[in-house]
Amino acid sequence: MNQEMATKFSSAPGFIAALDQSGGSTPKALKLYGIDESAFSNDEEMFDLVHAMRARIITNSAFTGDRVLAAILFEGTMDRDIEGMGTAEYLWKVKNIVPVVKVDKGLENEANGAQVMKAMPDLDSLLARAVSKGVFGTKMRSVIKSNNDAGISAVVDQQFEIGLQILNAGLVPILEPEVDIHSPEKAAIEATLLDKLLAGLDRVPADKQVVFKLSLPSHNDFYAPLIKHPRVMRVVALSGGYSRDEACDILANNHGMIASFSRALSEGLTAQMSDAEFTATLDAAIAEIYAASIT
Repeated sequence: MNQEMATKFSSAPGFIAALDQSGGSTPKALKLYGIDESAFSNDEEMFDLVHAMRARIITNSAFTGDRVLAAILFEGTMDRDIEGMGTAEYLWKVKNIVPVVKVDKGLENEANGAQVMKAMPDLDSLLARAVSKGVFGTKMRSVIKSNNDAGISAVVDQQFEIGLQILNAGLVPILEPEVDIHSPEKAAIEATLLDKLLAGLDRVPADKQVVFKLSLPSHNDFYAPLIKHPRVMRVVALSGGYSRDEACDILANNHGMIASFSRALSEGLTAQMSDAEFTATLDAAIAEIYAASIT
């Protein structure tokens, strides 16, 4: 593990930019960015367009390691270049931003009120490739929709099991058991989830740490026990469907939790903007998310 990256990731002020929209969510992300589905005719063209969007964000003067701690990349982004350098290398060497890669392959169908991750048969080779490209950590997402003990256990067990595989490869895993913010049982799910996450941390070796990416909680400072835990490097929040303003308001009341926003970061950015408009809009978004992350 790169110790400089670990120090920055664990203790520097700032937030994580999630730039990891995958195949399923890419058309929606492009549409919000002002690029209609008529602009591309296949996946290759679609991913070229979304890479151009991500590259425009990453290379922008507002996007620096002063406020952005880390960036989560889609696997295809990790494998591409920005200004002649591998994306992960560019993030760290040019921007002083820690590179992380999304490793999950999407979600299984709902069972017991939850969606576990699809199998990842090629995970070991992806992890080896990530290490070779200078990536620091990984991210993988599951979703919990109801307060069903079996469903929540299945999500947590899978997250920790694969998390340990990632730790053994020399990378830091971001475990993301997202709670559906629209669930009528949201607060109850969070109580069950917290107990299971705390128990799961007993499986993490004493000299290792994991990161949690969690939905903004129903009760302020609810995840404080995780934030204080010696085997937790950081607890970060996903925006989960809230607008940026709403997400930042809630985040500011959760001390020690920082943002890892995707849609809420790129909200308002469009392909049609001039460079000056784009920079001003991105800078304002970064400033708002940064302020909410340093409470």
